[in-house]
Amino acid sequence: MTEAPSSTNLAAEKAAATAAAREKAAATAAARQGGGDFAEVVTHAHVRDIALPGGAGTMALVTLDNGFDHTKPNTFGPQSIANVRAAIEALQVRAEAGEIQAVGITGKPFIFAVGADLKAVSQAAEREMALGVARAGHHAFGAIMDLPVPTFAFVNGAAMGGGVEIALACDYRTISSGVPAVALPETFLGLVPGWGGCYLLPNLVGPANALKVIIENPMNFNRMLKGPQAFSLGMADAMFEPADFLEESLGWAAGVVSGEVTVQRPEVSRDEAEWAAALKAAKGLVDLKTGGKAPAPYRALELVEAARTATRDEAFAAEDEALADLVMGDELRAGLYAFDLVQRRAKRPAGAPDKALARPVTKVGIVGAGLMASQLALLFAQRLEVPVVMTDLDQARVDKGVAYVQGEVDKLLAKGRLGQDKANRLKALVTGSTSKDGFADADFVIEAVFEEMGVKKQVWAEVEAVVSPECVLATNTSSLSITEMASDLAHPERVVGFHFFNPVAIMPLLEIVKGERTDDATLATAFATGKTLKKTTILVKDSPSFIVNRLLGRFMGEVAKIVDEGTPIEVADRAFAGLSPMPPFVLLGLVGPAIALHNNETLAKAFPDRFYVSENLRRVVEAKKSAIYIWPEGKPVVDPEVEALFDKPADPVVLTTDQVRERILSVLADEIRRMLDEGVAQAPMDIDLAMISGANFQFPNGGITPLLDREGISEKVTGKRFLPPGAASVPA
Repeated sequence: MTEAPSSTNLAAEKAAATAAAREKAAATAAARQGGGDFAEVVTHAHVRDIALPGGAGTMALVTLDNGFDHTKPNTFGPQSIANVRAAIEALQVRAEAGEIQAVGITGKPFIFAVGADLKAVSQAAEREMALGVARAGHHAFGAIMDLPVPTFAFVNGAAMGGGVEIALACDYRTISSGVPAVALPETFLGLVPGWGGCYLLPNLVGPANALKVIIENPMNFNRMLKGPQAFSLGMADAMFEPADFLEESLGWAAGVVSGEVTVQRPEVSRDEAEWAAALKAAKGLVDLKTGGKAPAPYRALELVEAARTATRDEAFAAEDEALADLVMGDELRAGLYAFDLVQRRAKRPAGAPDKALARPVTKVGIVGAGLMASQLALLFAQRLEVPVVMTDLDQARVDKGVAYVQGEVDKLLAKGRLGQDKANRLKALVTGSTSKDGFADADFVIEAVFEEMGVKKQVWAEVEAVVSPECVLATNTSSLSITEMASDLAHPERVVGFHFFNPVAIMPLLEIVKGERTDDATLATAFATGKTLKKTTILVKDSPSFIVNRLLGRFMGEVAKIVDEGTPIEVADRAFAGLSPMPPFVLLGLVGPAIALHNNETLAKAFPDRFYVSENLRRVVEAKKSAIYIWPEGKPVVDPEVEALFDKPADPVVLTTDQVRERILSVLADEIRRMLDEGVAQAPMDIDLAMISGANFQFPNGGITPLLDREGISEKVTGKRFLPPGAASVPA
């Protein structure tokens, strides 16, 4: 496409100058509001003129770009929003003068825009400031809607939050089939889509489809849409391949402008009953996931309900008020705290030694070829791209493990996630043997064998006889002592805990456990390897079950005790909506009763005064039952065979859901305080990061400690807060 010469009439220059002055004033005010400690990464709105093909006229193409590569996505802070508004107001003058026939908006390579700058949001210390942030976005995006020429969003890369909303403000949208993420994740954090999303999306795609994006996906661990999924929902009018996306989009836009292309969309029903049914279903999900304790999704539901009949101005004003209320709420601040943990603290693990001490890993050995070991083999091959050797007791197990890896690679190939050459290389990297001799030149050996100390010690004795003195010996134990495991070795200093969570490919957390004699070079190598594996690494002191499993053990043990005392399973499970990712007895089925029992037995042996082992759970394990619930017609019902195994107390104590919740939060507060006092974790932030990334505890709770502080449990149980006021709550 050729660029058309841009006219520079006096009116346009005057509008641009006025907008620039407004932008500068807004930036100054934002800096003043933030106390001078917020340095915005500014997204600029670069404008160039494009001669549309077929003589359709001139398009002013706005490219959103913050000057960095795709690893720092475009966001909208105060100056960025002012930039957008300035550019659009200048284009308004040019459009009215007949200089341009269309306006397009696109992003830098791989990124469209990912929404509001959350650091800017967190700076709002007063409701009026929060209201100003909300209104600024509406004014900027509303200006796009008011342009007198057709407007187009060319969604070339990731689009979230305000990035989706600026696209919705345009008349037409194209999307690349390669876009990896489209989402309105606000309710996941404790906000609402407040720059038009709650009004524009349901009026574009209907209430049911809109609520999938606004409610259902965020409530399900912040699920994202890919480009083709967003297109199929009706969020874009046309989809093109990534290679020539912009060229094809411009050609399509030219057809729309010239009238050769007619955009047809399904009519959105105004039937009140249809909207009510969609809203009722979404509310049921919110109730299930939050237990009514998270305000943001309920505010979003109200806004979507009003969108059926509201005018644009009414809807935008309602979004402003909702945003202002939520920004000044503790739930959002806890969500922002959690977001900061996974975005920043996770990248700089507290207590990790100097990375310069890390040794290179050029070959990996894996002891075991079961499911966990096979998942590890695939991960190490994918991320480290070095030879991986699996061993097991017999050839059949080895062959099964290698076949699993090859099968998973074939699945990735079939989905187009990798090419044939890469698939062949990955398959060639992973081999198996019944002998550990192949570990002789390995730099890193990890075991994933039966969770029993004698078995682990025997494995390491056999491995140490083969490997070099510098080879790191990593154990994937979920609960056993690293120090004891290494105690009989000639080089105990190179043994380290390397605890993954299942499923390995999905769960981000990797607990790195320092034994009493683990040296800094081993620890540094473990952290460097974890980083290359793209995991969230947290330093943990060698102690029973480490962080996540210890807290889950106290949690699950206490729930089991409550049920053993007489509270029905269903009542106990309902108490955890909005706290844990799923009800505890549903989680028990996912983890496996035998694994849960083993973890609790390990913890009860170490801390018999606090950790409870349920005899009813033991009966479930002995009966070889794999879950507590069955799912007829897709709904959970306690398995009658499991219920029959439970001993009923002579004098049952039946608690309400609120009583169950308070008791569980109280024991969690007690255990967290003990863990911090013992140095199991470096700080409360690492407890929260571990529970978010290893157990899917919820963002609007900030993990767990902000919730305990907010509800007064911390002080009631331990005598003090875990975090200072304002760290994960609204500043006083």
